[in-house]
Amino acid sequence: MNYQNRSDDYNKKNGKRSDERPRRAERRPEPVEERAQERVQEDLIVGRNAVLEALKSGRPIDSILMAKGERSGSLTAIAAKAKDLEITVKECDGRKLDAMCGGAVHQGVAAVAAVKGYAELEDLFAAAEAKEEAPFFVLADEVEDPHNLGALIRSAEAVGAHGIIIPKRRAVGLTYTVGKASAGAVEYLPVVRVANMTATVEELKARGVWVYAADMDGEPWCQANLTGAVALVVGGENHGVGRLVKEKCDGVLSLPMCGKVNSLNASVAGGILMYEIARQRLGIKAR
Repeated sequence: MNYQNRSDDYNKKNGKRSDERPRRAERRPEPVEERAQERVQEDLIVGRNAVLEALKSGRPIDSILMAKGERSGSLTAIAAKAKDLEITVKECDGRKLDAMCGGAVHQGVAAVAAVKGYAELEDLFAAAEAKEEAPFFVLADEVEDPHNLGALIRSAEAVGAHGIIIPKRRAVGLTYTVGKASAGAVEYLPVVRVANMTATVEELKARGVWVYAADMDGEPWCQANLTGAVALVVGGENHGVGRLVKEKCDGVLSLPMCGKVNSLNASVAGGILMYEIARQRLGIKAR
């Protein structure tokens, strides 16, 4: 049977050309508000009422973003509530906030939700004690890239570290992107956020933890004794380990750089050094 002829006969009867294609149904445009809502970052809570209710409910919040110069009405209450809960309030340009909110009406404020609540320093020591192990902590000093922090959390959990310590300011927190980059490790590894990294290093040392900074001009990473209670400080992408933090450390661990580039990505360097600590703690001998 000739199906093409049958098609031609049908088209002639119905007044259609045989080479004419059926038209696609026109797609109705989505409402502007729905499109804007879809573009909002997944970890953002947008608008005054939504942010205030999130604070009241006890939901884990990483930080509050407020447009510069905005402190009227309920924004004052939001700032006060955030202060009571020790949540950082960051001022940002209104245009940046517009872009982050994808066009949604933010009323000058948005909250960055944390994928998990923060732990306390005591929780890290308790985790080590529960496993009957010497403490092993990782300090991420002013790491601002969420992918780097997520990768550090993933590596730290893999090598058996008991927790991560990060600063409250000039660093990324437990955002959605960090959680995703950690490949789920953030659910198993406690993360502590502290106001002063230098003071935290001093406290760790006072409690018997040896603290080492990952930086240049130190001793070779494989020659230090890392078998006991130890903490590794990994610096941020821009300036590395802070000067004051580095000065308080017991030592500096360095990796050989044989190429033209003089530094490694923070999460890469951290991962290498973490595995050296794990190797020594597990008693695995190098050949």
